[in-house]
Amino acid sequence: MFYKIKLIFTFVQVPTHKYGTYLVVIYIDYTMEKTQKIISQSDENCPIRKSLKLLGGKWTLLILFQINDRVIRYGELKRTIPGISEKMLIQELNFLVEHKFVSKKAFPEIPPRVEYSLTKLGLNTLPVIDRLATFGLENLK
Repeated sequence: MFYKIKLIFTFVQVPTHKYGTYLVVIYIDYTMEKTQKIISQSDENCPIRKSLKLLGGKWTLLILFQINDRVIRYGELKRTIPGISEKMLIQELNFLVEHKFVSKKAFPEIPPRVEYSLTKLGLNTLPVIDRLATFGLENLK
């Protein structure tokens, strides 16, 4: 018995964490009527998409960079980021506290005193921010 082999390759672009997109190759062998996915990854599980959802805000990385490995008060943080409104700073800080990048310590005093510092998760973002700063210094003159 003689079988004619017919191969079809389908290419689909899928986002990845290193190169933006890669090709998913779907191999179909019609003689055996089987479909195999050699590489598969879906959009909702893309690590870049998840990271950008958390760190992609206009002010997020600047806030994390300014807090760095120190304890900083709200007023000092506001002064170190020119152009940010109080409303945006409060929203971003609340978002970062909610997602456990920043810890907030409020003191029961009058006037109120609040201190912010990075959590372990927040400290893990510092190498990424450092690489962005290095890239900016080297390439964006």
